[in-house]
Amino acid sequence: MNALPRYVSDSTSLSGAHWRRSSRSGGANNCVEVAPLPTGSAAGLTAVRDSKRTAGPAVLFTPSAWEGFVNSLR
Repeated sequence: MNALPRYVSDSTSLSGAHWRRSSRSGGANNCVEVAPLPTGSAAGLTAVRDSKRTAGPAVLFTPSAWEGFVNSLR
């Protein structure tokens, strides 16, 4: 089993990330952005970052962890 990073300190370093804003966000820019990562060492993971700090850190989820997180919100 490979140890995966749990976060990156600069989300702009994630190559191939196409960020999308939460559909639940309001006009106050107080939401999160999500990007599935198609390439690089983090391929297959999902990154989540604060929309107010687009060059800030991002948390990385494995597919099963992301699915579990999303399902827990429903």
